[in-house]
Amino acid sequence: MAEYMTEQEAFWAGSFGDEYVDRNQGEARIASNINLFAEVLRRAHKPSSCIEFGANIGLNLSALKALFPNQRQYAVEINPKAAAILRQRAPWVEVFEKSILEFDPAVACGVGVDLTFTKGILIHINPDSLSDVYEKLYRATKRYLLVCEYYNPTPVTIPYRGQENRLFKRDFAGEILETYPDLRLLDYGFVYHRDQSFPQDDLTWFLMEKQ
Repeated sequence: MAEYMTEQEAFWAGSFGDEYVDRNQGEARIASNINLFAEVLRRAHKPSSCIEFGANIGLNLSALKALFPNQRQYAVEINPKAAAILRQRAPWVEVFEKSILEFDPAVACGVGVDLTFTKGILIHINPDSLSDVYEKLYRATKRYLLVCEYYNPTPVTIPYRGQENRLFKRDFAGEILETYPDLRLLDYGFVYHRDQSFPQDDLTWFLMEKQ
């Protein structure tokens, strides 16, 4: 069994992560994601390459591929079951089956991709490891950095499906912008879970650009 630096990594690599895979599938989710990314990237020049940190089975990457058919795509995914499904359903994606904390952007992406992003991943990272993840997101991108996460102006920890220390909310984008002064906020928005056509899980998104 793999050894991880944090309890959160082991949690998502194991059976709870498998259960997440089973709960989060379906074409309706891809449709909502297509709508989301069309809105999120409306002010961005068409990204020809991207990497998703915490890609699960590839529902976000599939949506981006529908918008940008020639896009080169990479994924980092810790859960073996999710990674296997991702490889099967999206064979064009280069998958790095490992923890984000073990991922080296320089080795995987070389000079970088046009877009790095997370969607519902930073909320599950051990807060002590966030600065490391921010650095990897920053290093991996040549131009755009996108975070779609639960937002809170101050750091809070809330129970997640009966589990403690598994979900953390804070101003992730604000911390990234303060850490890297050559990033500027290009756009931001919110998607409500009661949206009549294309719901998301109450996500707040922030698109940043390197200057």
